[in-house]
Amino acid sequence: MTISTPTCSIDVTINGQRASYDVEPRQHLVDFLRTELELTGSHLGCEHGVCGACTVKLDGVIVRGCLVLAVQADGKTVQTIEGLTEAGTMRDLQDAFVRHNALQCGFCTSGMLMAASELIEKQPDAEREEVRSWIAGNFCRCTGYQAIVDAICDVMQSRRLAAQGEGA
Repeated sequence: MTISTPTCSIDVTINGQRASYDVEPRQHLVDFLRTELELTGSHLGCEHGVCGACTVKLDGVIVRGCLVLAVQADGKTVQTIEGLTEAGTMRDLQDAFVRHNALQCGFCTSGMLMAASELIEKQPDAEREEVRSWIAGNFCRCTGYQAIVDAICDVMQSRRLAAQGEGA
């Protein structure tokens, strides 16, 4: 005997592409993105919303994909690390992570980049301690955070200098 799982239909825009999908009512957003859409940039870590590896943007705000159900994305916009990378909006941040050796195993990198991108967007003049506080919800077991903070601060400084040059 086969037990069928009921599904719900959702309409969602993911990385700029609007479509309808059938999802299980209790399927987490990150599981849906990874298994159904093969968007594997967001990772499954703790599955309790603590580590930040599953971070995605939902209607422009970063959320933990392991705490949001796919059905909650109905009628909304989801951006994954793949979408932000393709848009080129974080190229300088990615380059700074490489330049400062702010990534090693890469497991936390997508969540760190998502958090850093939101910080730079919302608080472009953040001080070093504010950067540390902002990314505190994203765990990294490899780098010790110093290089990550350096990379983020480097990008904020570069963008401020570029903005000053444009205003002159």
